Amino acid sequence: MLFEVLSDLIKIDDVLFILKNNAAISEIKSNSLNIRQKEKWITIGDNDGPAHMHINSEFIKSAKFVQEQKSERISFSIRFFDETGDRILAAFFTKMYDESKKLISERKNFFDQLNQKYTSKIQF
Repeated sequence: MLFEVLSDLIKIDDVLFILKNNAAISEIKSNSLNIRQKEKWITIGDNDGPAHMHINSEFIKSAKFVQEQKSERISFSIRFFDETGDRILAAFFTKMYDESKKLISERKNFFDQLNQKYTSKIQF
């Protein structure tokens, strides 16, 4: 099911995938990405392109849909965790607001539809 969730996410423009640890952060936008799986490894992006990531599907055990209040707006994301609850990957929905800081309903619908499809907390 992890591959299916990630496949749905890369179909949406302006989703920002963030891999983060104590020493480095990598950010990749979903626009025009491809996805494939070979055994336990899920690859997002093109190996020959400017950016891609390899995800060991055996280490991601759960995901959670998050709406987080920020100073002037709400942040929307799906966060993926290992067995100890550490975040492995996050997918942030960007460009959710127009110039007047009004939530764009079409963008919010993408988040809501995925949330309904997979439920708020997913176990892999």
